[in-house]
Amino acid sequence: MTRILGIDPGSLRTGVGIVDVTPDGRARHVFHTALVVGDADDFPLRLKAIFDGLLELVNAYVPDEVAIERVFMARNPDSALKLGQARGAALCAVLTRTLPVHEYAPTEIKRAVTGGGRADKTQVQHMVKMLLGLEATPQADAADALAVAIAHAHVRASVARMGVTRAGWRTRR
Repeated sequence: MTRILGIDPGSLRTGVGIVDVTPDGRARHVFHTALVVGDADDFPLRLKAIFDGLLELVNAYVPDEVAIERVFMARNPDSALKLGQARGAALCAVLTRTLPVHEYAPTEIKRAVTGGGRADKTQVQHMVKMLLGLEATPQADAADALAVAIAHAHVRASVARMGVTRAGWRTRR
C-alpha cells in the first residue's frame, strides 16, 4: 500500500486529498479537505497558512508520495503569480519531509479521472465520488486534490505494468 497526498494549490483555498493505493493502482479514500486561507488579510500570511496546514497534514497522515497540480497560465498575470507562490508554499511544506513530488498538468489529471482533458469541475467531482465510493460529493478544491492523487495512482500502476520509468512512460504515450 502506498499513501499519496494530492494537492490542488490555490491562494484562497488549497485542496488536499489523501488516498491509499494498491500496487495495481486501486485507490481508497483516506482524507480530504480544503485549506481555506483566503481569510488572511496579508498575502504572506496566506502562504504561511498553506505551509502550516500542509505540514500538519503530512505529519498526521504520513504520505509516501506527493502529487501536485502544475500551474497553468491564467488570463490574469497577478493571479498566476499568486497561484505559483501558493504552489511554492505547498511544495516547501512537503519537501521539509523529503517526500518525492510528482507534477501533473490539469488536462492530464482530468483525462485520468474523467477520460477527457477538458472536463469541468462538476464532472471531476462526480467521477472522484464514484471512483472512491464516497457517499457525498466532495467540495470542488478537495475533489481536485483527490483527482491529482488518483491520476498519480494510475500513472504509478501503468509505469509498473510497462516496466519503464515515469519519464519513459511519458514518451510512449
